Amino acid sequence: MTPGLSDWNFRSLRLECGFTLIEMLITVAIVAILTSIALPMGELAVQRDKEQELRTSLRQIRDAIDAYKQAVDEGRIAKSVGQSGYPRSLEDLVLGVEAQNDPKKSKIYFLRRLPRDPLFPESNVPPEQTWGKRSYDSSPDSPQEGNDVFDVYTLSTAVGLNGIPYREW
Repeated sequence: MTPGLSDWNFRSLRLECGFTLIEMLITVAIVAILTSIALPMGELAVQRDKEQELRTSLRQIRDAIDAYKQAVDEGRIAKSVGQSGYPRSLEDLVLGVEAQNDPKKSKIYFLRRLPRDPLFPESNVPPEQTWGKRSYDSSPDSPQEGNDVFDVYTLSTAVGLNGIPYREW
């Protein structure tokens, strides 16, 4: 063997054994760029999931409130003079209300469980306290609690992806 040929084989083997510093820096830069793109996408997906859960929860509670009012209007639930016909609390929807015309005094239930507000920051608070409640007598512009529950809304002051504050959903 000639010295030049073996010298060449040694250099080619040495170059193929690892990465250069430049190659490593380029790889790290590419990974950093991909990560910076993926993180906001992940946060957006989490926010979309919470918004969908909020829509579903609001729809469930509002449908139950409407069903309660319809039961009162149909005479299935007793209504006192001066009452609006809406439930006194959100718990009434879960705990049930005694049927007026049933001799067995069975209860009418409107929700299996009260959903939590997904935007409420604390998890150890009872679900009923996570929602803002509007009574029948209060205005939509400044909802206030009262003797009944006419509507519910989130207590979050954030704005949704659609540009509308969550409280107005």
